[in-house]
Amino acid sequence: MRKVDPKVEEAVETLNMKDGPTRRTLLSGTGLVSASAAAAALLTACGSSSSTATAAKSTAGNFPKTPPWQFWFVNHVYSNPFFVPTQYGFQDASALLGLPVSKWGGSASTSSVPEMVSFFNSAVAAKASGIATTVISSTGFTAPVNTAMNAGIPVISYNADGTVTNGVANIGTNRLCYVGQALYNSGVAMGNRIHSLIGSPGDVVIFIATPGTGNIQPRFDGANSVLKPLGYKVAEQATGAATSAEEPAENAYILAHKSTLKGAFAVDAGSTQFLGPVLAKNGLAGKIPAGGFDLTPGTLNAIKAGQLNFTIDQEPYLQGFLPVLYLYLFNLSGGLVFPPNTDTGLTFVTKDNVGPYLNTTSRFEGSTTAQKLIPRSGPIKNPPATTSV
Repeated sequence: MRKVDPKVEEAVETLNMKDGPTRRTLLSGTGLVSASAAAAALLTACGSSSSTATAAKSTAGNFPKTPPWQFWFVNHVYSNPFFVPTQYGFQDASALLGLPVSKWGGSASTSSVPEMVSFFNSAVAAKASGIATTVISSTGFTAPVNTAMNAGIPVISYNADGTVTNGVANIGTNRLCYVGQALYNSGVAMGNRIHSLIGSPGDVVIFIATPGTGNIQPRFDGANSVLKPLGYKVAEQATGAATSAEEPAENAYILAHKSTLKGAFAVDAGSTQFLGPVLAKNGLAGKIPAGGFDLTPGTLNAIKAGQLNFTIDQEPYLQGFLPVLYLYLFNLSGGLVFPPNTDTGLTFVTKDNVGPYLNTTSRFEGSTTAQKLIPRSGPIKNPPATTSV
């Protein structure tokens, strides 16, 4: 056997050729007495091997071709507009990795744990390749997640990760990791912002769609942990999981208490988007501090109009994109790449920086279906870092 040119070995490995006639011919050295001859032979082999060419085109980067792993996303209000960017996130990640689009379901609008668990169990029965779920209860998902993990199905939580009691997390599942905002800490940040805007103690209302659920109750608790010791009287007012019920609930409360309120806030997307117009309707917009969470168009317009002082972004797009990436790498590596807990962040959006959010349509914020490059220029302004892992 003739000596195989090193470039032949290198090219065969680079092309990730499986053991077969073509590979054996190349490595045998037959007729390959120079690197140029090797290159010509490899090009011919690539041109004649449709399976190799197909594999190269159907994978991202230099990842190997994988089975069509099907991931499932379980959600507590899957019809809520807040989660539109989340769906775009997992769609884009699936396209990037050459996977089927993740399945999406759970509870349409009522945060029903039984409905979520039913969809979760369907994923397990279908032998899903991975499951991402919101964990809005510290008890309702313990058994389903454990069942999935015992069956070899990796589970990641996103957006909500159990409950928090007096600042201590009660997660309640053995999921691999959590992808989402540090909810209690975001409430603490909100409480500090409320105090800075109001200054002295008084009556404050914080609207919440579904008290007690793990996706938003920790925010209220975090804010209250700041405000209550300072002497604020904080009312927790439910608005309901269905967006159609939130505006009437807020209007009724504001109408009944507007003479004593020193501030009005909310801890979920729906309650926040209706708050500005409700305050305007009752003659309080711009007269008392107000704010909330998330970047729905109504909320952004209310900030621009001066009806709200702030809203807090938690990057819902990443809450769809990253779980797919993490589940993919976990499967690809045979479990060696263990996904990390990931805080998707906390950004205050105010009248000073709301412009780019309003003036840019993007898939990342759910304002358009089209994916596109969004140019930017100029200095990147960010305060000095104060936290790390």
